[in-house]
Amino acid sequence: MSLSEAEMIRLWELHTQLEFATKDPEATMATMTAEPAVNHVPVMTGGTGPQAVVEFYSRHFISKMPANTALRMLARTIGRDRLIDEFVFSFTHDVVMDWMLPGIAPTHRPVEIPMVAVVQFEGDRIASERIYWDQASVLVQLGLLNPASLPVTGAEQAHKVEDPRLPSNTLINRAQTA
Repeated sequence: MSLSEAEMIRLWELHTQLEFATKDPEATMATMTAEPAVNHVPVMTGGTGPQAVVEFYSRHFISKMPANTALRMLARTIGRDRLIDEFVFSFTHDVVMDWMLPGIAPTHRPVEIPMVAVVQFEGDRIASERIYWDQASVLVQLGLLNPASLPVTGAEQAHKVEDPRLPSNTLINRAQTA
């Protein structure tokens, strides 16, 4: 049995509400299949299987979210058994965030990063999540990576995604004038 588009949206929005608002790992797990998988691709955090995912949610994700975390939806694409969200994830790095920044103490700096979530459904549950973002941009915004001589940007990439009229090719221009 496949979910309708409306049912996929409802289930995914419930799942994210349980993660970010309710902060309930067990209830979040109830939205997932018996063998779920979560992969935060840039840092390979998450888990496969119910024990690993609930431990990840409990110890490293839901409990390690900054208080001012916000998601600004940009676009949603839905296909058969799959939902893809593009959004800007913003927060102030005021807690240890094992899931995104393992081993990095809070810097108390703001971060805005475009993200993509690929959510796979099986039957009437979420089977897997793959979340993508540019880790270099996060590190630039936290002052942990110097962008001066590297082809990387900080919050500018989130701003450019939200406003495509902003300048393009700034890194090419910088490299050509260096």
